[in-house]
Amino acid sequence: MRWRLIPSLDLEAVSSTKCLLLGAGTLGCNVARCLMGWGVRHITLLDNSTVSYSNPVRQSLFTFHDCSSGGKHKAKAAVESMRLIFPGVKAEAVDSSIPMPGHSVGTNAEAIQKARKDVETVEKLVQTHDVVFLLMDTRESRWLPTLLTSAHSKICINAALGFDTYMVMRHGFRPQPGTETGSPGVIVGGCGSGIPGDQLGCYFCSDVVAPTDSTRDRTLDQQCTVSRPGISMVAGALATELLVSLLQHPLKALAPSDSHTEDDSESESCLGLIPHQIRGFMSRFQNVLPASQAFDKCTACSPVVLSRYREEGFDFLLKAFNTPNFLEDLTGLSQLYAETDDDQVWELSDGEDDM
Repeated sequence: MRWRLIPSLDLEAVSSTKCLLLGAGTLGCNVARCLMGWGVRHITLLDNSTVSYSNPVRQSLFTFHDCSSGGKHKAKAAVESMRLIFPGVKAEAVDSSIPMPGHSVGTNAEAIQKARKDVETVEKLVQTHDVVFLLMDTRESRWLPTLLTSAHSKICINAALGFDTYMVMRHGFRPQPGTETGSPGVIVGGCGSGIPGDQLGCYFCSDVVAPTDSTRDRTLDQQCTVSRPGISMVAGALATELLVSLLQHPLKALAPSDSHTEDDSESESCLGLIPHQIRGFMSRFQNVLPASQAFDKCTACSPVVLSRYREEGFDFLLKAFNTPNFLEDLTGLSQLYAETDDDQVWELSDGEDDM
């Protein structure tokens, strides 16, 4: 590829990148295989579930044999399969949970200790890897990794699926306090084109509500991601290709967003455009490339959240897990709701006066 098509392609930058995949399900399997295809050799998978009989037809690293005797742990089974595909891969499996807002830990000492251990496991993995992929099923499971990748200045690639839609994005890069980024600070063009990498939003920046338990009061079939089978392969491939294109840019994680699909001649990556988000609609076989700026009231990556986490550590996280409105009160979203309600009251009052 480098010799015949792209002489400037830096394959060493790809192969030396250590990737952490959070979720070893449909997306995790496809991303792992695509990373191996690009020559990535350091891959760690984290998951806490087992392989069920419905998994192998959709999750490309599992076979029917992995379902027997109650099912193997997904991360372990995926790593075993990766080693069979290429014995030279340095793949590791971690069987662990990710504590989530809306899923209360409670006050039981044993439960708190388990949550603390899970947080320490995830944080250590984030610190020891270069890139983190968020490939889980629920919105709230992405909150802690989003916070940790922001706090430790790691590249974060996020992929999420709907029935016939998908979203792939790179989170904005959050440099350590006091660090000069050197990234351009001018936003040019339309549709979010040219937003510097350290000013891009994360998965939660476009929300005005804190993450909560999205599986509560849902039947088992509603708790699973139901999607067209090809969606995960498309999204998994795009997530991998987005990372590789980002690694080829001179600014790496600080690369500004590209949104114009007509002409990629101005991109500084030898592989072309580096968008902030890729949102796909399989029913129309269409992709759009929106971009958005970081939200100063974001519940995951805003300065106030990162500052409190650095000051309080696990105690801060425990409040977020156990207290429903804690993050909204902390970031000012609760005040934003109140101000919005006041505006609506004033509008109604004006209308009554006119009558």
